[in-house]
Amino acid sequence: MMKLSSEEVLRVIPSFFETNLNSDVSATTVFERLNKIFDFEQAYIYYLNPAGAQLKFSANNDNEFIIDKIFELTPKVIEKMYNDEGYLLDNNSEIIKSLKILDCKSFMLQKLGIGSTVFGFIILAKKENKFYNEIDLNVLKSCTLIMSYLIKDLELSNVFKIQLKALKDGIVEKNEALKVIKEQNEKILEADKAKNEFLANVSHELRTPLNAILGFSEILSTNLYGVLNPKQAEYIQDIRVSGIHLLSMINEILDISKIEAKAVKLVRSTFNISRALDEVVNILEPLAIKKEIKLNKILKEDFEVYADYQKIQQILYNLVNNAIKFSPENGQVDIEGTIEDKIFSIKVHDNGIGIDKKYHGKIFAKFVQLDSAYTKKESSTGLGLTITKELVELHGGKISLKSEVNNGSTFIIDIPLIQEPQE
Repeated sequence: MMKLSSEEVLRVIPSFFETNLNSDVSATTVFERLNKIFDFEQAYIYYLNPAGAQLKFSANNDNEFIIDKIFELTPKVIEKMYNDEGYLLDNNSEIIKSLKILDCKSFMLQKLGIGSTVFGFIILAKKENKFYNEIDLNVLKSCTLIMSYLIKDLELSNVFKIQLKALKDGIVEKNEALKVIKEQNEKILEADKAKNEFLANVSHELRTPLNAILGFSEILSTNLYGVLNPKQAEYIQDIRVSGIHLLSMINEILDISKIEAKAVKLVRSTFNISRALDEVVNILEPLAIKKEIKLNKILKEDFEVYADYQKIQQILYNLVNNAIKFSPENGQVDIEGTIEDKIFSIKVHDNGIGIDKKYHGKIFAKFVQLDSAYTKKESSTGLGLTITKELVELHGGKISLKSEVNNGSTFIIDIPLIQEPQE
């Protein structure tokens, strides 16, 4: 049940943007700000993965609720978490029993996600029966739209910590060669330090206002605080599309830094390829609609793979985003998934400007941007295909290109099927 009036709630929600999630202490601040709006006795934030839910933040000090502990969920519950809107629960709910929240009777759950992509959920709990109502649920949805961007911002910030640790570990190698090239290494260190400081400062300065832009545009598009007229809805959609594009450029810069530091590790799990395809199509649908490009998902039969879900999703995102970006208006992009001879393949075909064969060997190099009148219209870091190639090869696969000028392009990734190890 809300503690504040609607007007007071609207004044509290923007304060979430002032929270910098860099520690458990600041996570506690988030719960404290939520507690200004809602009355609850326990609160939890979980991340979703194909196997279950991983506890990331908790307002409960009980030993049962250890940060990063994974709670197994049935496939039916996982599907419900990805597809359904937020809802009110009691202690007979299957998900509440799975998460072992046993001493409360009234629960409110909302998904955490950006656009159409769900990555987790938040639960507020109270000991009284039927304590929360639908109005509480809608207000919590507004809060979680902002919190989703804050949490993703935290993950990007952690990239720098991983990179700096990898650099330190690599430099302190006890090798005779270090004595010979000590002066050169000191210069490299200074350059890396300057690069990291620059990226950290730029990313912070860009992501903080960008989170506010995306969060508030997401809230406005839900019509929770008033119905938008057609022109306002169009402008809000333009803001979201531009924000998503800018966020992807920032992410590319961070990803290449992490790859250079050799801090990228695979976290494999078993999942259906259709889920990764569907989520990428959902995320990029606004960009395709803006250019009136039709996205076609071609999958004759679904199949399971044992790979890093987030990285496979990123590979698909980069290729489909490129296809949309360099295709003309009213074009078409086909995304096809196949499996054959213990290899699974993804083909992304567009009917865009195409790539001259003389550039096929250079297209995957860092910061390469082909020079044409059309590509100059599109902003890009020139890192997307470099990152994609690294992630494919990390899975033991390869990426290839079939393209001719003015005849479209087809990017093909082939990754060996690996069986999940038996316990």
